[in-house]
Amino acid sequence: MKSETWTIQQVFQDRKQYKVPFYQRAYVWTLEKQWPLLWADIKDKAEERLANIQPAPHFLGAIVVEPQEKVGLRGVDTLHIIDGQQRLTTLQYVLAGIRLATRELKITDYDSYLAAVLDNPNPTTMANAEVEVFKVWPTFSDQTAFVSAMTAEKLATLQARYPAHFTQAGTFRRIGIVHPPALNAIWNFAEWAKAWIEANGGAHAVEALVMAVLTDLKVVLIQLEKGDDAQVIFETLNGRGAELHATDLIRNHLFMTVDSSKEDPAALYEAKWKQFEKDTWKVAERRGRITKPRLEWLIFSAIRAQTGQEGDLARLYVDFKNFAQGLSTTEQLDMLDTYGKHYLQLIQGKGDLPVARFGRRLQPFDTTTTHPLALRISTADVSDSEKTAMFNDIVSYIVRRAVCGLTPKNYNNWFMSVLRQWIKGEPTRAALKDLLASSPNSPAARWPEDDEFVHAFQTAPTYYGNLDAGRCRMLLTELEGWLRLTKRTEEPSIPDLSNLDIDHILPRSWYEHWPLPDGSKTTFAESQAAEQQELVGGVLSDHHQAIRRRAKAIPTLGNLTLLNLSVNREAQNKDFATKKQLLIANTVLSLNGDLMARESWDEDAISVRAKRLADAATQLYPR
Repeated sequence: MKSETWTIQQVFQDRKQYKVPFYQRAYVWTLEKQWPLLWADIKDKAEERLANIQPAPHFLGAIVVEPQEKVGLRGVDTLHIIDGQQRLTTLQYVLAGIRLATRELKITDYDSYLAAVLDNPNPTTMANAEVEVFKVWPTFSDQTAFVSAMTAEKLATLQARYPAHFTQAGTFRRIGIVHPPALNAIWNFAEWAKAWIEANGGAHAVEALVMAVLTDLKVVLIQLEKGDDAQVIFETLNGRGAELHATDLIRNHLFMTVDSSKEDPAALYEAKWKQFEKDTWKVAERRGRITKPRLEWLIFSAIRAQTGQEGDLARLYVDFKNFAQGLSTTEQLDMLDTYGKHYLQLIQGKGDLPVARFGRRLQPFDTTTTHPLALRISTADVSDSEKTAMFNDIVSYIVRRAVCGLTPKNYNNWFMSVLRQWIKGEPTRAALKDLLASSPNSPAARWPEDDEFVHAFQTAPTYYGNLDAGRCRMLLTELEGWLRLTKRTEEPSIPDLSNLDIDHILPRSWYEHWPLPDGSKTTFAESQAAEQQELVGGVLSDHHQAIRRRAKAIPTLGNLTLLNLSVNREAQNKDFATKKQLLIANTVLSLNGDLMARESWDEDAISVRAKRLADAATQLYPR
């Protein structure tokens, strides 16, 4: 390779174009971070020139380019930007902004000087003048806005081309809108340049400003030669930084290492990778304490699904390279393309694949540790009915453990172990069930049997207790659907009940309107005293035993249902007769059907209802 220190004027002189390869990421520098810092550096150099101080060079870092072979006499010299597209593009925006500012101020002496570093001359001798006229040519997603902003002859042209981005008074909108980066950058640099020029003497200041950019800013320009490995250099410069995502490195690795004699990189990008540049894949997803773009989680989960091996998200790029050894670029992209379709339905809980319903059912449980196993099942060569049955088993495993108050802390290791063993054997439902049930004596991994599950249904504190609101609502919603299937109801399908409140039929604050079975009443203070007495192992009176029995029954599943928010607010802590009338008038849920037939509600009624719901749950979540 050849390495030289160049001024920005040397970088942009002559007929050449710095082209961002199609597989690189879009322009990402912003007004909030990089532009003001660069402008401050430029101003410092310009002000030194105005003060007759010889500025020291200001280095912007290294730029790595790979010259492309020119075919024929027409056209311009093309250099692919391996590293440095953000700086080169921004410098073009700076120069374009200065040109617009000088035109606005009617200072035209430097127009041709700026044109020499913004436009390639003699378009009639170019193969594709509409593209080759630019000194820098961005990647696909930036091209339209880049051309529109860079070809604006004056600030009014930008306003006319982007009317929605300006107020009626003609000022640049700052709130409630996302500007195309090219427009945003050029407009801001133009405003800054105009203000600085006016504050520093007008025409006299323009030369200092232009010279500050073109001669005082310098870069180390590295030109690759035949045989140089562009990807190794790119990794060395960027692989350890925080600015690039692992997926940027992976994308570049895929397309820099493609064997163009066997595979068409542009066609592969268009058919397989371009989909991952959409905003859908940039959504931040949180798992535990880690938040990463969705695409990183896809690649991480896909490698786990394919290999059954543990991985380190912090080393995702290295992980992917190790996984990809021996695979062609097409094979790697085919893998990501396949898993990507399944992953989206899993995450969003929408779609026609069995994995979509699985994802929807488990969203409240935040069990992303199941994703590699779920993806492997979803892409397996078995029928949809077999996949649905396997997903039902995993849901049963998780719901049963949650209701029984068993910890999910070991799920990451457990589900990876299940996946690893399942991959080695036959990919059948029977094999998966055997693996899920393979640790019957381990609290960290066992799949509760019916006896334990039913007992927890009737006695364990569920809400507030073993389940949070989202999980409890999901469980009650699925029970509602199951109860409807057992009846010849007018509406057998289960609706979306996510907007309903979880209601304690016998309320948590029961002291005023809900006497104990013997007719006596109590207070919150007495309830607290009974709890304390039980905690220290004291002897409880019959009255205190009744209080404690009620306190333990209230958060159990037998006492929980779903109600419209306003109905729940109106019912509050009122007696059962009042609550029953509200149910008759306002509910159509099967969960509440037996409540409307009762004359009273107490601990015995809660126990009976819990047994009924537990029987339904053992069928809904079979072991």
